[in-house]
Amino acid sequence: MSTTPYRVGLGHDTHRLEAGRRLVIGGVEIPHEKGFVAHSDGDVLLHAITDAVLGAAGLGDIGEWFPDTDPQYHGTDSRVLLKAAVQAARTRGWSVVNVDCTVFAQRPKLSPCKQAMVQAIAQTIGIDSSCVNVKAKTGERVGPVGHEESMDASAIVMLWSGV
Repeated sequence: MSTTPYRVGLGHDTHRLEAGRRLVIGGVEIPHEKGFVAHSDGDVLLHAITDAVLGAAGLGDIGEWFPDTDPQYHGTDSRVLLKAAVQAARTRGWSVVNVDCTVFAQRPKLSPCKQAMVQAIAQTIGIDSSCVNVKAKTGERVGPVGHEESMDASAIVMLWSGV
């Protein structure tokens, strides 16, 4: 165990968008003409949070734990992956204190969905919703996000060892 009772992890994810696919962000399905091209459900926000949890706990990254080459993860609900990462951290004595994250998407506007995302993330992790913050930013019509070719998400997570 670490000599410090706190650790911070940073996560990031990007997925391409394609017409006719489901769009799931933060565990919430959002009506939109495009969705993620991905091996799992492609939830960029939950993938970023999962990566942050694993990183803070010193457990590598999401690709090591849930490789996109493994058929068992095809179409998987990303909440399952996040729960597994949180459980792995707990097994090593770490608990999630809080999550702060940002989704980068030109469209659709995510403001109406942010509270549902907060609730879904908090429930998945097993923490109070007041400990989860979701922000949304556009791509300002610049680059792949701005041209609606992809969406990105970043997350930071604090873990506590309870020492």
